[in-house]
Amino acid sequence: MAGNDRSVLVRLLLTHYEDLTGYLTRRLGSAGAARDVVHDTYLRLQGLEALPDLSNPRAYLFRIADNIALDRLRADSRRSRRFVAAELGESRESDEPNAEEILTQKQRVERLVRAIDELPPRQRDVFLMHKFDGLTHAEIAKRLGISKSMVEKHAMRALAYCRDRLKQ
Repeated sequence: MAGNDRSVLVRLLLTHYEDLTGYLTRRLGSAGAARDVVHDTYLRLQGLEALPDLSNPRAYLFRIADNIALDRLRADSRRSRRFVAAELGESRESDEPNAEEILTQKQRVERLVRAIDELPPRQRDVFLMHKFDGLTHAEIAKRLGISKSMVEKHAMRALAYCRDRLKQ
């Protein structure tokens, strides 16, 4: 990233706000929580003293948001273990996921990470470039020096493998 300019990351956050919010909503199970994490991501970007030289600013942005989301899931899980709604005299419904849902989602994410790690290197590269970096099959083919149809095959195999591992 030229000049380590934090404003580039802030513009990137604005550009990818919808994608990032959608990703975090799926990760956290709540649109409100996702918006909170995007806000915290903005604050973290503003608070950075210096930025590393980034080859993929979008991935860096998503990594920051993902780390904040994971911290939130951990804190929610700790809180839910300490307090039980019945002990607090509350029986209200919330759009926030409960501790069991958080744990289930965390376990699914951990299984997905393991599945991605188990992929053959080329399949893993294609999968990550497409799903996390947002590259098209044509862009991936050009970067890896392989045909677009081979990229599609790698992507399909990786997706099928991850889907099967998540079902287990």
